[in-house]
Amino acid sequence: MPMNRPIWTDEPWKPLPELTGVVKADVCVVGLGGSGLTAVEEASMLGATVVGVDAGEVGGRAAGANGGFLLGGLADFFHRLVTRIGLSNAATIYRCTLEEIHRLALEFPNQVRTTGSLRIAATPEEVTDCHAHLAALQSAGFDALRYAGAEGEGLYLPMDAVYQPRRCVQEHAAHLTERGIALHEDSPVVSLSPGRVVTRRGEVHCRTIVAAVDGGLEDLFPELRSRVRTARLQMLATAPAREVYFPRPVYYRHGHEYWQQLRSGEIALGGFRDVGGEGEWTSSGEPGGAVQQLLEDFLRTHLRVTAPITHRWAASVAYTADRLPVLEEVRERIIATGAYSGTGNITGRLCGRAAARIACQVRSGWAELLRQARTFPHSPNLN
Repeated sequence: MPMNRPIWTDEPWKPLPELTGVVKADVCVVGLGGSGLTAVEEASMLGATVVGVDAGEVGGRAAGANGGFLLGGLADFFHRLVTRIGLSNAATIYRCTLEEIHRLALEFPNQVRTTGSLRIAATPEEVTDCHAHLAALQSAGFDALRYAGAEGEGLYLPMDAVYQPRRCVQEHAAHLTERGIALHEDSPVVSLSPGRVVTRRGEVHCRTIVAAVDGGLEDLFPELRSRVRTARLQMLATAPAREVYFPRPVYYRHGHEYWQQLRSGEIALGGFRDVGGEGEWTSSGEPGGAVQQLLEDFLRTHLRVTAPITHRWAASVAYTADRLPVLEEVRERIIATGAYSGTGNITGRLCGRAAARIACQVRSGWAELLRQARTFPHSPNLN
């Protein structure tokens, strides 16, 4: 069984060259996951010359090793977000994420399936919370329905989707390189300073840096450690499971467990980070400990899957205390984005595009929206 190889990585990838020597650009993007690649594309479309670098492969970290969910909203469910940042802010954020799901589906139709998603309650108390979630969405004009079926009771969100995360970011990178944009793998950053990115064998001299990093963001920028903390998310996958049928991805127990069934029948399952304890607050990307056994037990007893387990893996993602992503100039001419609190597939793209616009000194509605959310009167001390 492949250890720490996501099920999404089973297709070949032609590596991109390492950065060597000194190059010049208007913008250097550090990190080539979904947010970084979107930043590269946006900056290029705004007329900037761009160089992108990554310590490993494109999508080699959480961007290509997550559950493949494309969900509307942020980490907090909609009704809780309304309480924290206000209805107008929450509704605009939710609308932006739904539009981004649609945009991604149009850009990568072979990788995205608009299936809708289920939020399923684990307890009677959570059923009540699902009803509050549903009522808030419907009152704000969003499509959502009460659900009761084989998976359990909760709500159905018809605009959500799933995708093949690794293949999507690799396809995105291929499109960018075909346009002549320089992207470099296997180029770990040694140092960042205004106007200069130093890697193991090269340097980029640039006007502005965009650091599009999720897990480990606080290691790259120690000044964020009071607000950002990295955790390990663990998953497993099976051979095709003909004994079960899950037509839509499922968020279970407030989203702590999540699974989807691929077109070809395999089950990809993640969760139990909260049960794993303090040991899951780590930048380690290696699967293991009690969480993998909990996932296996859940697979067999709750999902009733008998197919053999073929993959086990983990990825590091960063969380913020306020559950809002980081998007700011952390140092002179260095813009950081990340810490998506487990929902980076869509939020990361929006933040990557916004970071590129900030780097190019162009207005970003998404950046302004996040600033408004952070200054809402009922929000906790956010920055």
